[in-house]
Amino acid sequence: MHRLYHQRRTKKLPGWIFILPSLILISLIGLPLFALVWRSIGKDFFTYVFSENALSALKLSLLTSSISVGLALLTGTPLAYLLAHWKFTGRTVVDTLIDVPVVLPPTVAGIALLMAFGRMGIFGVWLSAIGITIPFTTVAVIMAQTFVSAPFLVRSARIGFAAIDLQQQEAARLEGANEWQVFRFIMFPLAGRAIFTGIILAWTRALGEFGATILFAGNLEGTTQTMPLAIYIGFEQNIKIALVLSVLLLAVSLVFMALLRKLEEPG
Repeated sequence: MHRLYHQRRTKKLPGWIFILPSLILISLIGLPLFALVWRSIGKDFFTYVFSENALSALKLSLLTSSISVGLALLTGTPLAYLLAHWKFTGRTVVDTLIDVPVVLPPTVAGIALLMAFGRMGIFGVWLSAIGITIPFTTVAVIMAQTFVSAPFLVRSARIGFAAIDLQQQEAARLEGANEWQVFRFIMFPLAGRAIFTGIILAWTRALGEFGATILFAGNLEGTTQTMPLAIYIGFEQNIKIALVLSVLLLAVSLVFMALLRKLEEPG
């Protein structure tokens, strides 16, 4: 009797308890994006989109974010595999260290990179002695983007590797496969979807990176001025330019998100 009464009360719960808070959050996210697109529409839209400054910033952003994701893939995938299936001293420390950039404010990341690789940084002094300067170069942009985006790939790949049945590894080893063959032909293909998800997440994070980049790489047009930095300068000089560049970056991000949603579909 009590169970039946509870079920009836549950069925009578008004739908607005779920709908209203959902609409509030959807509005908080959707309305600003709508306003951004609406205010950017005008006869000068494509003039700004195809301007030399916009195309240069977009080209640099796509180039540096692609390189940074490539570095994250080459170095982060093996690390994710180790964290998922190997037991070693300091594993928890490494796991925590990889997650730090996710919660660290980008400006702090930029300062940390300067303290390490700046001209007067701990390692920057040694690099300067052999004629290597990193800050305020395109390399600095790539390093800043890798710093903030690589953890997303590592976390996603680690989940993918951890979900694989260990019996498949053991079966491959019984057939004579070495550790590299197990990774290449068994583990990597089976974790491929999770790794690709991590690539997209890392790419979008690198593409939108601002704080660490402006502190460590500066804002030099054609060299370190990525799309977020071009938007920042446009906001100070001409709000219309900032709006158009923001919509352009939004469109690129939506393409990546569409790929991610497609990847998450079953089958």
